[in-house]
Amino acid sequence: MYEAKDSSSCLVELDEEPPHEINKEALDIALEISLLLKASVVDEIHVMRKIVIDGSNVSGFQRTMLISTNGYINTSKGIVKIPTIYLEEEAAKKIEENDYVEYSLDRLGVPLVEIDTDSSIKDSEHAKEVASIIGMILRSTGKVKRGIGSIRQDVNLSILGKGRIEIKGFQDLRYMPKVIDNEILRLEKLKEIKSEVRRANPDGSTSFLRPLPGAARLYPETDIDAIRITKERLAIIKLPELIVEKALEIEKNYDISPEQSVNIIKEGYSNLFLDVAPKIKKEYSGFLAETILSVPKELRRKYNIEYKFNHKLFIEVFEAFNLDKISKNSIFEIFLNDAKGKKINLSDYKLVDDKELVKEIEKIVKEKKDLGFNAIIGLVMSKYKGKVDGRKAAKIIGKMLK
Repeated sequence: MYEAKDSSSCLVELDEEPPHEINKEALDIALEISLLLKASVVDEIHVMRKIVIDGSNVSGFQRTMLISTNGYINTSKGIVKIPTIYLEEEAAKKIEENDYVEYSLDRLGVPLVEIDTDSSIKDSEHAKEVASIIGMILRSTGKVKRGIGSIRQDVNLSILGKGRIEIKGFQDLRYMPKVIDNEILRLEKLKEIKSEVRRANPDGSTSFLRPLPGAARLYPETDIDAIRITKERLAIIKLPELIVEKALEIEKNYDISPEQSVNIIKEGYSNLFLDVAPKIKKEYSGFLAETILSVPKELRRKYNIEYKFNHKLFIEVFEAFNLDKISKNSIFEIFLNDAKGKKINLSDYKLVDDKELVKEIEKIVKEKKDLGFNAIIGLVMSKYKGKVDGRKAAKIIGKMLK
C-alpha cells in the first residue's frame, strides 16, 4: 500500500507517466563530488533501471546512472580507491509492516549519490576513518543533507572461503568498528554461510534482512536520453575548499587543537569563530573554540535545550571578555539565560571593581579568621557569581593569608 500527497509526489512517483529530464542541479552536485574525489567523469551518462522487488519503488525498479570512475582518497593507512560513483533516486520510506507493507512516497525520487570504495580498507577502525573522510568531503560542498539518517554507510565484509555479507544501516560512525569486529567473530564460528544482507544494530550485532541480490539486475531506461558530459561543462564547476584544508588553515592561524578546528567546521561554526577570533587576544582562541563547541552540548545535556547562538550576542560577549569587562565564569550563564529567553544586558555581568574586590576579601578574612584558602575563595565566588576573575581573587586571597 502506498501513501502519497500531491504536495510531495507526482505522477512519475505513482508510475503513471514517464520520467522527466534528470534534475540538472543534482547532476552538477554529483559531478562536483566526483571531481573532489579525484574521479574520472564518464563522457556519456546512461540511465539504468535496477530491479527492486521489496515494493519500495512503485515501478519495481530504481533509476541509477554511472557518473564517474577511478577516484580515490588519502587516509592514514594509504590510498583507498573509489571505483564508481553513481547518481540514483531514493526509494519509498517504509511506514508499517503487518500483513502488508505500507510505504510513503514523499521521498521517492529524491536524488542520492552512491560512492563505492574498493577492498583496500585495512580494518574496522580504518573503515570508520574512510567513512569520516568521505563525509567531510561531501559536507565541504554545502549541498548535501546532514545529520543522522541522511548519510547511510553500508559495509561489505568477506572472509576467505565464505560468502560476502553486506551490512546496512550504519548511521552513527562511532559504533561501526564494533559491528564489523563482532560480525567477523560471528562469521569465523560458522562452517559455511550464504551471501546475505544484514542490518547493523546499535548494540554491535547484526540481524538478517534478505538474500544478497545478484549482479545481473540492471537494464537500460528507455524513456530518458543519454546525457553528454563535455569538458566545458566540467570546467565551470567551482570546487569548494575542503573541510580538512580549512581546518588546517584555522589551526595554523589560531592557537587551537586539530580536533577543535575540524569540529568547528563540521558543526557549521566556522563563520562564527572567524568573526570573533581576529578581534580577541590570540591566547583566548582555545577558550573561544571550547565555548562554541561545548555550550550547545551542555545546554542540551543539562537543560534539554536545543540552542543556536545569537551571532550578534556572541560577538558582543567575547568583545567584552577580551576587554576584561566580563569574566570567563559568567559566559556560560549568559548563554544559558539567552537560551531560556531572558533579556541579556551585559552590564549585569560586569566584573567587580578591583578596589571593591580587595575590600570584600579583607572583610571576609578579618571576620572568618578560622577559614582556609578554599573556603574563602568559595565565599567570594558565591557572592559575586561570575563577576570576578577567579585567578585574580585567588592571588589577592593568597597574599592576604600570607
